[in-house]
Parts: sequence; C-alpha cells; structure tokens
Amino acid sequence: MHGLKIDRLLAITMLLLNRKRISAKEISERFEVSLRTVYRDVEAINQAGIPVVSYAGASGGYEIMDQYRLDRQFLSLEELQSIITGLKGIHASVGDQEIGNLLDKVGALVAKSEQHTVANMNNQLIIDMNPWRKGSEDKEKLNQLRTAIRQQQLVSFHYTSSQSELSVRTVEPMGIVVKGYSWYLYGFCLLRQDFRIFRLSRLKELEVLTRTFERKKEEIEPLHFCWGKDDPSSLITLVLHIQPNVRAQVEDYFKPEDIIVQKDGTLLVTARQPDEPWLHGMLLSYGANLRVLEPPHIIEIIKEKAKQIINLYAVEH
Repeated sequence: MHGLKIDRLLAITMLLLNRKRISAKEISERFEVSLRTVYRDVEAINQAGIPVVSYAGASGGYEIMDQYRLDRQFLSLEELQSIITGLKGIHASVGDQEIGNLLDKVGALVAKSEQHTVANMNNQLIIDMNPWRKGSEDKEKLNQLRTAIRQQQLVSFHYTSSQSELSVRTVEPMGIVVKGYSWYLYGFCLLRQDFRIFRLSRLKELEVLTRTFERKKEEIEPLHFCWGKDDPSSLITLVLHIQPNVRAQVEDYFKPEDIIVQKDGTLLVTARQPDEPWLHGMLLSYGANLRVLEPPHIIEIIKEKAKQIINLYAVEH
C-alpha cells in the first residue's frame, strides 16, 4: 500500500479516536481528498480491524466504538518523549502525585534499550511552567481548586482586581488555565452572575465549600471569554519613541511588524493595545527610555503619574 495512503489512514484513525463523531465532508476537507476516497479509506480502516461505525442523517458521520484503543506501538519514541516532557512541566508546577504516577506509567512504555536515547532527548527540550513564588502554599491552592473542579464544589475567596478593588467571591470553578506566565481560575461567579477569570496570585483565603453545583455546558476551549479577542472598540493606537538600550525588552513584548528601527538606532513602535490601567504601568517601566507620542490622553496620564512620583520624593524629611 502506498506510504502516503498509510499515513492518511493512520491520521484519520487518530482523528476518529480523538473526536466523538466526524462527518465524511470534514475528513474530506481536512485531508484534501474526495468523498469517494474517504469512503474507501474508512472501509480500509474497518478491514484492518478498527471498528468504525457509520451514522446517517444531518448529524451523521463516523465514530470508533467506545472501548477501542490503540496500542503503544503506534507512538514513536519522539512522540512518547513529547508526552513525557509536557508531563514533567506540569508536575514541576503542581506537584500532583497523580501526574507523578502518570509519568511513571508513560515512562514504562519506553523499552530499556531506548532509555539512553530518551535521557539524551530530555536535555533537548524542557518545559517549565512553574510560576510560583511561595512554593508549597500556592501548589496547595492549585490542588484545592483542582479537587473542587473534579467534585463540582463551590469555592469562596477574597479577590483583588487589576484595579486593586477587594471583594469576596463565591464561584463555580470550571477549569484552571496557564496563560503566559500566570495561572488563572475560570468559573461562574455568583456575585457577578457571569463567567469570570481570576488570577490565582490575587486569590486569597481560599475555601472549598461543601455545597455542590451542576456544571454548566460552557466549554473552556476555545478560550472565548477574554484572551486574544479584545473588543476592537476598546483598543487604542499607541505610538512610542524608544531608546535602543531597551530594544530587547521591546522585542519581547511587541510584534516585529509593530517596530521600525530608525537611522539613529531608536525604535518607533506603533501598536494596538487595550486602554487599561496596567498599560500605564508597563509604559512607565521603561523609565526615561520611552516617550509616548500618541494618543494625547495617554501622554497626559504618564505625565501626571511622573509628577506624582517626583512629588513623592520631594517631601522633606
């Protein structure tokens, strides 16, 4: 059988194993083959002993029978190593014994003759998602939340918003998300009667309540509630003139297409950003190396904050 066809059959099988039901049309579009080829491929998968069930109608499609699974032989050493690397990154962050046990099980799938190769691969990619500053205290907070999510128990806590407003919240915890360098709780807030994101570092006096809740059908993926989908009307166009000695920090934060290097080495940055209080702190963090050219109201805010800093140190002792 042609190598490309074998690869496609395996890819279709993996897709079916990871999805509840998928239509012939979607398979056709994904693999850029005709519907007739899809029908032949599914039949070939069936003949290979993998039980694919076909459903007719508007919501029809293909499914693999519930109890079927693939053996380890379908995972390459490189794929197993990717799983191990990802699990190690999570384990370092949460210190969960379940994940430690899972690491042992996945590691046991590696043949003894392959373990030296895996040891070398361990040094090629390391994932460290550990953002904690307080160690065991924050890990315990994370594990309490994971237990509450699993057992569908309400949680209560004191929360400090990005505007430094303090409040007590009771939340139906839905999931925990790592975004950038921070961890967040996503849940339904009973105070706001809406879905909210809570940064774990701002969450204090956490208590898992005995009251349970029925989990809502809302999905955490794709993170539709906030990240990466700013309301365009809430964005402003920043124009910044920045000195070359902070170029590394600028390139860490802004997109390459936002940055123009001038003849004198200074940087002209034009970027769309949310008009939020944290933005002012970010701009001030560059000190005298950054000057805001636009918009006018941001210039006035930065000038006012600079005056407040000067006045703070002008007080006689």
